[in-house]
Amino acid sequence: MRQLLPDPPGDVAPYDAYRPADPWANLVRVNMVSSVDGRVTDEHGGSAGLGGPGDLEVFRALRALADGILTGAGTVRSEGYGPHRLHASVAGRRREDGRPEPAAMIVLSGSLDLDPDSAIFTEARTPTIVLTCESAPPERRARLRRVATVIDAGEQTVNLEAGIERLRGECGLAHLLVEGGPRVNRALFAAALVDELCLTLASQLAGTGEGPGIIGGSLPAGVALSLGTVLTDGRDLFARYTVER
Repeated sequence: MRQLLPDPPGDVAPYDAYRPADPWANLVRVNMVSSVDGRVTDEHGGSAGLGGPGDLEVFRALRALADGILTGAGTVRSEGYGPHRLHASVAGRRREDGRPEPAAMIVLSGSLDLDPDSAIFTEARTPTIVLTCESAPPERRARLRRVATVIDAGEQTVNLEAGIERLRGECGLAHLLVEGGPRVNRALFAAALVDELCLTLASQLAGTGEGPGIIGGSLPAGVALSLGTVLTDGRDLFARYTVER
């Protein structure tokens, strides 16, 4: 991978380019891939057709750096999510940083409309966490408790700020990687909970009409970003932005 920013330019491993100065500091990162025309899904409704090999390399590095990987229930269903599996290219680096086990998957769901027999639960080495609210259906809660850690945050809807506090205080998950989708991203940005945006700009026009963008809907106010790192594999661009406070 070629680093374009910051200076000096040169070859770099994505794990090093995205590794925080303090690997154990509290951090909420949003990772997304987008086509040049601003779409985050391909013609099949998923994101797999947008990114190339470089995006996969960055994806693996970002996951290896995190304590927990947060995603919405809709993304879990549409993308067929499984547990975090450490790739050999980054497993050693993660162990060196003091994280020998895969990151915990965290599924955000107020309704608990999740299949307890799916791989994200049954094949997880690190137990999956479900972040929900007190009003979630009790029968679904009971089924999921057999295969996952279920955490309440909020009464009628999931309170993301309270949920992140519980993930950090009770589960020790300081560094959270968010893989969306757009509705989850919007809620996190609207609540001013995001520290960084890691964006892959895929070298293609998706041409999927009114498909979703990075943010699912409008925000109450604009969010200023500071560009910190830009990488390229000769095909796509990989940008790392810091949210200005």
